[in-house]
Amino acid sequence: MDRIEQFALPAGGAGTVTDVGAVIERMRAFRSDWPPGDGVAVFNQVYLTVTETLGRHITDGAFPEREAVSALDVRFAEHYLTAVDTAVSGGSPPACWRPLFQYRRHPGVRPLQFALAGINAHIGHDLALAVVDTCRTLDCAPADLEEDFDRVGDLLVLLEEQIREELMPGPDLLEVADPLTHLAGAWSLERAREASWSAARMLWRLRGVPPLAEEFRARMDAGTGLVGRFLLTPCR
Repeated sequence: MDRIEQFALPAGGAGTVTDVGAVIERMRAFRSDWPPGDGVAVFNQVYLTVTETLGRHITDGAFPEREAVSALDVRFAEHYLTAVDTAVSGGSPPACWRPLFQYRRHPGVRPLQFALAGINAHIGHDLALAVVDTCRTLDCAPADLEEDFDRVGDLLVLLEEQIREELMPGPDLLEVADPLTHLAGAWSLERAREASWSAARMLWRLRGVPPLAEEFRARMDAGTGLVGRFLLTPCR
């Protein structure tokens, strides 16, 4: 079965979760498996923080369409969880995730780079697939999810600013000429989200032509992986 035909199904075996609480539990469990300096652990902590915050907003009624937001969050997380399960079992995760797993213990890569590489993989590839997954699950079209997609995006932008402040070295360690300054400034969450939304709409239109949809997905995967590799350029 082509990957594109799996959009309507859970992302896979051990990665399958049923609600936001289950997503949070799985990511919390990962923390005991990896040392703090591990690159995947750095991203996992970032993603856990985001998911916990989103979960609180859902519970507090910040989103009018709770079912839609919860479904999107869970289907989105499944792609990351499945990538982890695949890598842990010795398999090859999607191209967008490979740089993070390959460089996770590189001493010259800084925590902020690991965080951005993981966010890049998840937004640049997984988010578009998750939108299509959710549309199939809820029997709706991407346009029906756009308002909730934007609300979640606004929250992610605020959290990204917090993440950059926490993981970026202080001014005594980071000078203007430091390569990390340029790497961190070259990638934009907002631009990545916009591209992902366009990709989701394209995949939805191509759902009746699986070979073309899969070719589009594969090229998106490869391109996102290339960006991730640049983000993980050793800075020391």
